[in-house]
Amino acid sequence: MGDAKTWTISDLAREFGVTTRTIRFYEEKGLLSPARNGQHRIFDRQDHARLELILRGKRAGLSLEESREIIDMYDPEGDNYE
Repeated sequence: MGDAKTWTISDLAREFGVTTRTIRFYEEKGLLSPARNGQHRIFDRQDHARLELILRGKRAGLSLEESREIIDMYDPEGDNYE
């Protein structure tokens, strides 16, 4: 069940060295879309990967919109080589 890995907002903040407020900001901007369990956010592998790419883009000097465009080009369900 490797695909069932999930993280809380605190888990991600700790792993990536950012604040929970930063992660909520990316969620508000539509860059992350965690599931909800009551008041709790549940982040899946896709959210984890997107956060990693957002932060890499930030370090490379990309704007959030530039990062969004690049991340959105990748479709994990489709053929990305067409």
